[in-house]
Amino acid sequence: MIADAFRRWKQGRRIARAEAEIATRAVVPRSHGLDAPLVVSLTSYAARFASLPLVLRSLTRQTVRPDRVILWLDKCDEQALPSEARGLGVEVLTCPDMRSYKKIVPTLAEAPGAYVVTADDDVYYGPDWLEGLARHAGQGVVCHRAHRVSLAPDGQPRSYGDWQRNISAPDRSALIFPTGVGGVLYAPGVFHPDVARVDLFQELAPSADDVWLYWMHRLAGSQPAKVGGRFRITEWPGSQAQNLRGQNLVGDGNDRAVRAMIGRYGFPG
Repeated sequence: MIADAFRRWKQGRRIARAEAEIATRAVVPRSHGLDAPLVVSLTSYAARFASLPLVLRSLTRQTVRPDRVILWLDKCDEQALPSEARGLGVEVLTCPDMRSYKKIVPTLAEAPGAYVVTADDDVYYGPDWLEGLARHAGQGVVCHRAHRVSLAPDGQPRSYGDWQRNISAPDRSALIFPTGVGGVLYAPGVFHPDVARVDLFQELAPSADDVWLYWMHRLAGSQPAKVGGRFRITEWPGSQAQNLRGQNLVGDGNDRAVRAMIGRYGFPG
């Protein structure tokens, strides 16, 4: 009980510091200098709307200026979006409900040829988060947080729980597995043509978009790059009642998706 109370206290301090940092953040954003538009894309739903304004402010007050920040909602959730989440320089667009895939699949059609950076709707992003990704955009697929796929003697992936988690040093290789919670930049043309096949990702990886996207860019020849040190996740209070990350790890969701993807495409490691 004491250990749990201490963890809650530490988490509370991190949250308070994050809120204060966003409230006082004063940046003069620079141009990203890329050869195509830079688009930040995310999705959300009503259960996360209480903390969503904090996330949006952290994404729009960056040291590098994105050309667009797009928030994708289904139509029912769009009507419930609070006023505090509007008027922040964010485009609110609607699309069919594809769960977490809403944060990227509609953007690939909305902004073809752009550098797309995905973000989650439940965590804190620091002021130079976007700059850290854009600086390395030439590497094609760039992330702040990644695992390293661990292989069995036969060259196939071990269980997801056996992968090297949240690696602490920069690296680039076919076995770098970007995790969306830290944000991922995808350069134009980096994906296999199947990336927007709703029928396939709903069948093979319905709740494991990180797995689907890894296969889609690896099949196209990517060498994903992890930049910076270990990425610490600061989750906003009340945002974790429904959390796919926990379900995919504890509930075998990622392992099932990996097996399904190998069955369809083989392993592109």
